[in-house]
Amino acid sequence: MTAGFPRSPAWATRYLLCIAGMGGLLYGIDVGIIAGALPYLESTAALAWKLNAQQLSFIVAAVLLGSVLSSLFAGLLADVVGRRPAMVLSGALFVASIPLIALADGYVPLLCGRLLQGVSGGLIGVIVPLYLAECMDARRRGRGAALFQLLLTVGLVAAAVVGLVQARSVQAATDVAATLPEAARAAAVLAAKDHAWRAIFWACLTPGIVFTAGCLLLAESPRWLAQRGRLDAARAVLLRTRAAADAERELAEIARPQAQAARGADPLLSRRYVLPFLLACLILACNQATGINSVLAYVVNILNRAGLAGANANLADVLLKVLNAVMTVVAVLLVDRKGRRFLLMTGTAGIVVALLGVGLLFRANEVQQRDVLAQVSRLARDDGLALRLDAPTLRALGADPSGPPQVLTVAYAYGPFTNVASIRSDDPALPALQARRADTVQPDSVIGTFFRRLHLNPFPDPAAAAESPLVIEKAQVGPLPGTRHGWLVAAAICLFVASFAVGPGVCVWLALSELMPTRIRSNGMSIALLINQFVSTSIAAVFLPTVGRHGYSTIFFFGAACTVVYFLASAFLLPETRGKTLEEIDAQFARPAAK
Repeated sequence: MTAGFPRSPAWATRYLLCIAGMGGLLYGIDVGIIAGALPYLESTAALAWKLNAQQLSFIVAAVLLGSVLSSLFAGLLADVVGRRPAMVLSGALFVASIPLIALADGYVPLLCGRLLQGVSGGLIGVIVPLYLAECMDARRRGRGAALFQLLLTVGLVAAAVVGLVQARSVQAATDVAATLPEAARAAAVLAAKDHAWRAIFWACLTPGIVFTAGCLLLAESPRWLAQRGRLDAARAVLLRTRAAADAERELAEIARPQAQAARGADPLLSRRYVLPFLLACLILACNQATGINSVLAYVVNILNRAGLAGANANLADVLLKVLNAVMTVVAVLLVDRKGRRFLLMTGTAGIVVALLGVGLLFRANEVQQRDVLAQVSRLARDDGLALRLDAPTLRALGADPSGPPQVLTVAYAYGPFTNVASIRSDDPALPALQARRADTVQPDSVIGTFFRRLHLNPFPDPAAAAESPLVIEKAQVGPLPGTRHGWLVAAAICLFVASFAVGPGVCVWLALSELMPTRIRSNGMSIALLINQFVSTSIAAVFLPTVGRHGYSTIFFFGAACTVVYFLASAFLLPETRGKTLEEIDAQFARPAAK
């Protein structure tokens, strides 16, 4: 902080926590903002830009992919320029991403904006917890990391509230348009949805500016300064937030491992470095394998499919994220009292129960779906498939138009290019399900051409689909669940999010920053978060195609199985780090080797 600011340790600590914790707010917005925007983006982009389910999944996953890319160099960047300048850069990238997304007029600029937002999130996810861990004293380090998670949940709540406001705006526009002719009604609803998702992203601009400006007034990390031999500067930073005696004692602890590293003690492949690094990677991989980011990103879609229509799903989304924030407050109060292992074991046990409950609820509905592959295949033509789920189509599929609302899901392919599309009979705009070659077969890319020249084929070849006929691979129709079913699913997801918030949500950031020894902390955290984001990106990228082909129950049962592994790792592998300095935790991993 600058010289003009008060130097009271209490004030300096609060300011540090407030601004660094704001990074959690942006991270939460990164994850949560797409949930409210996706239903409207899905409606407008599919019609205006002809986006398919895989492209929409890529738009959702782009934030996570951007996080993966930035995680590759976040630790190096933090080491080279310092923790504070790296945080300023992450905020500036977030601010730049908002107009790129909100003003997008096609798939590419929207995807690029989301990637840039993800790059910002990846930097924040590594550097802010690293900064908090290196600046907070041992007694309050747990609460410092927990505050990052708390503001992350506040970001999720803020994103959900914005989504709810826009959902009600769209609902009002739909009610007004109900009196218009069919063509005008569809155009009015489409315009309202287009405005809604853009307004949702514009609302994120202000917190990004506040975080970026606030970081300019923070002090540098004392451990980063000590690593560069600037002990006087490190002492000055410590004195801002600690009493003089505590500052001198901690500075001596910080300087000791730096001196040992300078003498070449303990190679990087020794137990004290490899074991905590692998443990942190395992914890972070399991953290995302629960499916938390995908559930938060797709929650409105999930609840819509579960039986909560329109603004009800957005209202449940808001309640869900408020619960997330409340349970994070509980975690803040408990993390330095009960310890990390206790909260992780409690949280992961609750997650297993919740995910099994959601999976069973969806499974009970999915077994009611009927195979209509033959009927849909007969409706397909050489130039593709186009059908509305109106009364004649419902009768052709063997469904009663006067009965409960129905949902039709079709998986189709043109050669190696596949897609999944769904339509509902209760959609007021009654959109058409279209399977056309131009919308499914994507143009060749430089990357795809490069790999094919190497005789590798990770990407489908457009030439192979040029003359391929439309093949309907799967088609199912069935009743939409009722509102009661939707609220039961919402309750189970609430248990999932509450359990995650009180355990993994807080403790994962502590595991990431506490387990890594000082010598490898920045780069080790970067690699561990890379694994974390890779798992998260993979799940988000395949979410829509997977639930379209195999049902929502499949994705939730998979998350439950991964969380069982998480529980076992927490119970039997993770050491307790409550109340210990970073240097004491480092020494704990070195002791068996010394013996």
